[in-house]
This record gives sequence, structure tokens and C-alpha cells, in this order.
Amino acid sequence: MGGCVFCAIVAGDVPAFRVADTPQGVAFLDTRPVFRGHVLVVPRAHLVALADLPADDLPGYFGLVQRLSVAVETGLGAGGTFVAVNNKVSQSVPHLHTHVVPRTKGDGLRGFFWPRTRYADDAEARSYAERVAAALA
Repeated sequence: MGGCVFCAIVAGDVPAFRVADTPQGVAFLDTRPVFRGHVLVVPRAHLVALADLPADDLPGYFGLVQRLSVAVETGLGAGGTFVAVNNKVSQSVPHLHTHVVPRTKGDGLRGFFWPRTRYADDAEARSYAERVAAALA
């Protein structure tokens, strides 16, 4: 879809720190992560909300999300993950996406207040993407 940054990332027209590229979806680092290693998972097709995802695609898409939640935890040594989907309201990009956020005890995340950070540079972002991708394999 014209103008959708996530569609452009899926197509390879916009660079991203990819951690997975499968028929079920593409996963890449959020450029404004809650915590470093925060991954976004998107379906390949342009869909706005979870309700738009065909029922036949649910097992593959959420299987990928599940695998990434394990990979983020394992690859980053996190204590767990926070997995979330915003539907329309609060979507910064109107394309279905699932957040997989690494968590550690005492990390300061409370409720739905998500403080945002930035990677120091591309090398730091790449190292997080590589660690999650390696754990996914």
C-alpha cells in the first residue's frame, strides 16, 4: 500500500534491522524501542487491524510471534517478554503489528506507559537484531 512504511520495509524499499523474514511475516527492531531489543512483527500483506488477518493466517503469524518472544528472551538474556497489539487506536503506523518487548524484573515498565529510548547507533541496533535473529534460528 502506498505510503505505508511497514509495507516498504516488507518490500525491502526501506531499511530496517530485520530479525526474521518468513512467509508468515517480517520482524524488525522498533526504531523507538521501549527497551533495546524491542521487535515489531508484521504480516506481509497490508492489514490494519487484527480483525483483518484471515483466520487461516492466524496460526502462522502468531507462531512467528511466539517464536520471537522466545528468541528475544533467549537472545537478550531477558527475564521475559511483553507482547502486545494495538488495534487502530494508538497505532503509530496503520499496519497490523505485534510488539515483542524484552522485560527484566525491575525494568520500570508500569501499565501502558511506554517510555521510549533510542539505539546509540546503527552498530548497537544491528547487534540487538543479530542476537535475536541468532536465537530464532
